Amino acid sequence: MKTAGVAHFEKLSIFFPMWNEEDYIRRTIAAASEACLALVRQGEIADYELIVVDDASTDATPGIADELAAADPHVLVVHHPVNRKLGGSIKTGLAAATGDVVLYTDADLPFDMAELGRAFRLLRTYEADIISAYRLDRTTEGVRRTVYSFVYNGLVSAAFGVRLRDINFAFKLIRRRVLDHVEVKSEGSFIDAEFMIRASRMGFQIMQIGVDYFPRTRGESTLSSPAVIATMIGEMRKLRTELKSVRPLAGPPA
Repeated sequence: MKTAGVAHFEKLSIFFPMWNEEDYIRRTIAAASEACLALVRQGEIADYELIVVDDASTDATPGIADELAAADPHVLVVHHPVNRKLGGSIKTGLAAATGDVVLYTDADLPFDMAELGRAFRLLRTYEADIISAYRLDRTTEGVRRTVYSFVYNGLVSAAFGVRLRDINFAFKLIRRRVLDHVEVKSEGSFIDAEFMIRASRMGFQIMQIGVDYFPRTRGESTLSSPAVIATMIGEMRKLRTELKSVRPLAGPPA
């Protein structure tokens, strides 16, 4: 039982891969700060950090990120000198995060940050290692992306036996003990699936929750482009043999 005045978790790290997100970055950091302060008041966390991974943006994102970090010690910025795509940005974010719980999500706020309160309660109550959200309604993002997602999730399930409804959705709340054991290699968008496949095969417990989805209204998503899809399929094929060989950890995950 939690002692009065002592938080359930010491620190939450939230990191945001960003490439040319000048239209979103201020709103995103403000919403994340508000959600984290609510979690502090609720006794879920004692502290938090918000990490912007600037993937060599060519707009005003780097300058705005540095400005926000100068104004708030909870905000940290990591700048990539060259563009490393989503996989490289997620690797950077995971490496920079120091919390005992880590959330990875996108700069366009695809879900209501207030959902974190529910995610933390479920993480504790069910002793889960990862809370992975799925979109309750994807029809607002168009038929093409909905079909792409359905086919991709089906391919991952068939190839690796990991049954997750929305494996690439950017809402993954992860305990530190998972990050201590899972090391990803993908540089492209297959990194989401790779992480979840490795974690599942190692015996970590994954709980799925449905959330309302708010599609991007500014800027442009590249995740449904033919080149990105081809890269994802290529990385899936390249890593299939290695991922098939991943086995549960000896004893319960520590």
